[in-house]
Amino acid sequence: MSLQPNILFIISDQHNAKILGHKGHSNARTPHLDQLAAEGVRFDNAITQNPICTPSRVSFLSGQYCHNHGYYGLSGPNPNGLPNLFSHFRQYGYVTSAVGKIHCPEYWVEDAVDNFHETCNCSIGGRSAKYAAFLRSRNKLHLEDHGQMPDFGDRGRQSMEGRPSPLAFEESQEGWIAEETIRFIESAQEADSPFLAFASLPRPHQCTSPSEPFWSWYENEELVLPPNIDYDMSLKAPHFRQTAERWRKGDWTLIEPRTFQAGRLRKLHGYLGAVSQVDHAVGQMIAFLERSGLHQNTIVIYTSDHGDYAAEHDIMEKAPGICADAITRIPMIWSWPDHFQSGHTSRQLVESVDVSNTLCQLANITPLETSDGKDISHMLRGQEQAVRDIAVTEFSWSKSVRKGQYRLVIYPGVMFPEADDFGELYDLEIDPWEMNNLYFDPNSADLVREMERDLLEWLITTTRPATTNGVEVPSGRQTRKRNGYTTNLDGKIHPDRLREARTRNYL
Repeated sequence: MSLQPNILFIISDQHNAKILGHKGHSNARTPHLDQLAAEGVRFDNAITQNPICTPSRVSFLSGQYCHNHGYYGLSGPNPNGLPNLFSHFRQYGYVTSAVGKIHCPEYWVEDAVDNFHETCNCSIGGRSAKYAAFLRSRNKLHLEDHGQMPDFGDRGRQSMEGRPSPLAFEESQEGWIAEETIRFIESAQEADSPFLAFASLPRPHQCTSPSEPFWSWYENEELVLPPNIDYDMSLKAPHFRQTAERWRKGDWTLIEPRTFQAGRLRKLHGYLGAVSQVDHAVGQMIAFLERSGLHQNTIVIYTSDHGDYAAEHDIMEKAPGICADAITRIPMIWSWPDHFQSGHTSRQLVESVDVSNTLCQLANITPLETSDGKDISHMLRGQEQAVRDIAVTEFSWSKSVRKGQYRLVIYPGVMFPEADDFGELYDLEIDPWEMNNLYFDPNSADLVREMERDLLEWLITTTRPATTNGVEVPSGRQTRKRNGYTTNLDGKIHPDRLREARTRNYL
């Protein structure tokens, strides 16, 4: 048996960090994630780098901040030279797999793994032929309903409606991804190779149409709506208010009664069922590790690419994502029996980029020099030394800054020219549902300036230049030299090198 730890990296799409049983949610049934958290370590203040799929996934898998890798939209061209976890771990003898909703730039993941299946038609080549053939063999391909509800025709595209899926769990993407990941792990076990298996579960992203029994789990329950509905939004961002008003019209509903209030409850019903469906898939994969004797030597991570409003603020989806803690904060649970502090809850700020070099540290392999992430392995052992003062979620213009109990959203003036100096500031300790914007409170002016200064310094000191004078980068396995400059494999220079510059004249 390999002495290197195996890695099962499970990511869901759009999981609101509040909607977990162990977080005390009134309705959510997540027994397997609750057990994972009880046996492992959970991070209650994990922050995503971006509120939409591709940029977040590039940050997770490369360890780079968005302003360094440059991806702020969906899909896109290959990030030539930028290593990812798969390519890096392959160099150290790992076999690698990526199954599910991959949704990354072209061929960046495909060329770095031994087993690749995109189930959501979000990558080059479209949906996995193997998954399509599986559904076709059951005469169910036309019923697949992650991206749209086919029974509603064109109106069912990207629906936020909630209803039970016509697919059984084993036919759903979550069920198939779990089984395909298990098949890959079995092949790695037979070859006596350490594995890095990435299982990317599409739900609870819409369509919110869970398979049975997960829909019926919530059928007769009194669903508890979040408290931040139907309140005064006059101090919220203009595009945020417009989005909420658009949802309140209720014209997106497909099922009777087609009122906003009824549709909102169906959406929440479906979302809860989809979270439980994800939880069940997680449970299947962990149960296999236990049956096969791999559990003790496998690091398991569960997280999400970003959150979802899940009816918070009367918004049914994830946009505009920079505006809310519901989107920028994500669930993050790590487990490795006998290696991590069982049952530990960390309240320190961590970011999605931290996954990369923490895994390198745990696997005892050379860290990725192209990663901006911190090593948080000491937190997994129960220690609480902070690794950063702020955590940042980025769009190309707006930024969300988390510092202690506060979250500041910064917009450039050109974003809302009709408003004079607009921003958002929330005290999450006394206002966890973000209904009281403190940005315009004179008593908050000093804190706003402090956090703006924090962001400016962060942007300056974390940016990777392609060239700069006075900086030396020693050659190595993770560098390349072109026309007199040595850089990392992505063609840029690690910002820490600037701290070691011979002269500050050109910094």
